[in-house]
Amino acid sequence: MDERRDVYEDISITRAHILRKKKILARKKRRARLKAFFVLIVLGLIGTAIVMAGIAVVTWGARVYHEYETEYAAYTDRQYAWRGAVNPAYDSYTNILIMGLDDGVDASGQAGQRADTIVMLSYNNNTGQVNFLTIPRDTWVEVPGQGTHDRIGAVYASGGAPGMVRAVNALTGTSVHQYVAVNMKTFADILDVLGGVNLYVEVDMDYDDPEGGTAIHLKQGYQHLDGAQAVSYLRYRGTDLGDLGRVERQQKFLRTFYDHLLQFDTVPKLPQVAEIIRNHVETSAEIFDSAHLANVFRHMSTDRPQTVVLPGAPSERDDTIWVPDEAGIQRTMQQFFPDVRGESDQENQEE
Repeated sequence: MDERRDVYEDISITRAHILRKKKILARKKRRARLKAFFVLIVLGLIGTAIVMAGIAVVTWGARVYHEYETEYAAYTDRQYAWRGAVNPAYDSYTNILIMGLDDGVDASGQAGQRADTIVMLSYNNNTGQVNFLTIPRDTWVEVPGQGTHDRIGAVYASGGAPGMVRAVNALTGTSVHQYVAVNMKTFADILDVLGGVNLYVEVDMDYDDPEGGTAIHLKQGYQHLDGAQAVSYLRYRGTDLGDLGRVERQQKFLRTFYDHLLQFDTVPKLPQVAEIIRNHVETSAEIFDSAHLANVFRHMSTDRPQTVVLPGAPSERDDTIWVPDEAGIQRTMQQFFPDVRGESDQENQEE
């Protein structure tokens, strides 16, 4: 009897132990399922957050791209409005029209701001070579959009910088990509920041115009010119060669000024120059052009630029007017842009 009772007791203990084990296992399974449930919820929340963040990033990116696209479209519309279509044959060049503005009365007696100095800077994007074409302010041209003729310097008064660009495009048969218009006072300020220039003054220069506020007094000889003196040198007309002599002095100044710009000590002064340009200079360049123009100025060749006066001659009826020589201009443009074919050359190659 005792042995049987011991057996029953052992069986009961075993069953109790098994039941307890089952309960423990059941609790562990419930906890595991609960933990897995919470993990799934957390993962779901994280996944949802990632998806929502991705959607937000994509939406933001699409909005930024749309805004950029809209801004760029507006930029291209503005560029086309002032310069018209650009000939893709000149894509390997950057042509910049530089205008020195002056107030007063021109040779025809017209008052108002005009382009007193007109220079087209041509930069070869591949070689870094720079060339300057100086256009006499009294060059006789057709005024864009008006069907009349006038001195090119006076075109600024009626058509502004865009009118000047279109006139130069038609005159030279090329494409101007950017323009810069600066008054003489601002140019003098820029020269002062750069430390002025060393230049040989060919003759004593003395000229006074109280009404126009002009007083030029420079002595002959090699000397250092500050901004105001350099502007006086550029504006002096003289009596020997008249405006042609002035244009030749402008070209001489351009070569000297170009050499001065390439000097190492100019670099620290450029931010101050940029500030003046930003606040006081009219230019077509915008933020979309900044990287390209910075690259242009950084890679300009150290070789001296070629400087050429627009081919032409004084008019027989009025020697204050410069009559363009179309054949001479075409030859000059071929020298400036040797890899740009004319329309006849393109037609011959196609045949």
